[in-house]
Amino acid sequence: MNKVYNEENIRQDYKKLTKLLIEKGMTITTMESATAGQIASLITDTEGSSAVLKGAFVTYCNEAKIMQGVPAEVLDKYSVYSRETAEAMARACIRAYGANIGIGVTGTMGNIDPANPDISVPGQVYFAIGIDGQIKSYYIELEPQPTRLAYKIAVAKEIFDVLYNALL
Repeated sequence: MNKVYNEENIRQDYKKLTKLLIEKGMTITTMESATAGQIASLITDTEGSSAVLKGAFVTYCNEAKIMQGVPAEVLDKYSVYSRETAEAMARACIRAYGANIGIGVTGTMGNIDPANPDISVPGQVYFAIGIDGQIKSYYIELEPQPTRLAYKIAVAKEIFDVLYNALL
């Protein structure tokens, strides 16, 4: 049974998240690869989000990840598609922006990555969430989605569920 991700509901979820962050006086940042800035975009859809989103990185290639603070050794040892890389991404964006919360997300959406054909499996996504110094990583396998936006929205929902529950 395919899990259905409703974009409008997910947009409402992020409105709730942004308002919760505002209430708690917490800041957030992201380093996104697979989602290409979708998480940061969803956060900024809510008025007042400038109080919580410190900034974000879209690090679509390995060189960009390294430029923004992900150690090359992590990528070499564990690959771009790993929990360790997602954790390093979350740490790097927290460090860069001094935020309370950092999200790192990497994975393969609807097709094999031509730059990493031997290690990319469509639908496999790794993400990490750091909250006040504690980093936890997660792995999900998405069923095929109809579009790349649908993949990004699906990952956003999975991240929302973890983060929102952690903040309650």
